[in-house]
Amino acid sequence: MKNNKKSSKRFVLVTGGTGYIGSHTVVALIAAGYNPIIVDNLSNSKVSVLKRIKKITGKLPLFYKMDLRNTMALNKIFQKHSIASVIHFAGFKAVGESVAEPLKYYENNIQSTISLCKVMNMHSVKKIIFSSSASVYGEASVVPIKENSLPVPASPYACTKLMIEQILIDIYLADPFWRIALLRYFNPVGAHESGLMGEDPQGIPNNLMPYISQVAVGRHKKVNIFGNDYPTDDGTGVRDYIHVMDLAEGHVAALKKIETATFKKPQIINLGTGKGYSVIEILRAFEKAAGKVIPYRITKRRPGDIAACYADIKLAKKLLGWKAKRNLADMCADAWHWQSQNPKGY
Repeated sequence: MKNNKKSSKRFVLVTGGTGYIGSHTVVALIAAGYNPIIVDNLSNSKVSVLKRIKKITGKLPLFYKMDLRNTMALNKIFQKHSIASVIHFAGFKAVGESVAEPLKYYENNIQSTISLCKVMNMHSVKKIIFSSSASVYGEASVVPIKENSLPVPASPYACTKLMIEQILIDIYLADPFWRIALLRYFNPVGAHESGLMGEDPQGIPNNLMPYISQVAVGRHKKVNIFGNDYPTDDGTGVRDYIHVMDLAEGHVAALKKIETATFKKPQIINLGTGKGYSVIEILRAFEKAAGKVIPYRITKRRPGDIAACYADIKLAKKLLGWKAKRNLADMCADAWHWQSQNPKGY
């Protein structure tokens, strides 16, 4: 007779766990004594990251290559393993692409979440941390941005994040046994300090730090700075950048909180440093870390870009007991360590 008895281990399911933030969070989970299971369809990541995770932690996490929208396959994973909670990173994330292909984003990001929540509900797994984004705030009129700031998402990508937050809130309203953390993070940068893991964007990077890294390593000629006439100290846009390992540790802190059931309702929490850095500040700090001059050119502003955007981080400290520890020099040093050792990524 077939033995269908589940493993006695308690697992955390990490969707999108081979991606940039997901993989670093898996490392932080293992360091904190958790047993992560990764589900990822590898549409924007590489399976070789698993070997890097093992090299850093000494453990190879369980991995399933699959699309979350495949409810039957996902159900089999829940049948096989004693999953206690879920951290949900999986989803398409390029803002520009979402504007060009909105249906692709709505179908993938929303449907995958509905499929995941259905299967969780079937197995009475009711603890979830959702990887949301500060992009839901849009052009916030007041900075630092608080969690109760009115969301005005400016792209289909940001709209999917806000919609998923609402889906999870509605699930809780129908069933208050759910424990939900909605983490809105600002601009994740940097890499694991070992240099073994980091950001490996497919194609031309959409974000500043990986683009600077790739210019520094010779993959692109110069950094484009979009506008230097903003009302900031040096005229370039100011953003809240957070080290990816601080972000990963923020997820562990949130997981510990939802395990103790201290969240009686879904909690929206900003994860950032609470400090803004301008594009020029980032460029100069990276030059210092890399020990070289990084060429750049000033070009016109991009539509929708705002002067300054950074987080109010009081709630994260109050509810999670968490605060970012790594500074801008750490972010740049670790990003350069990764990129210089892995000029073409994984």
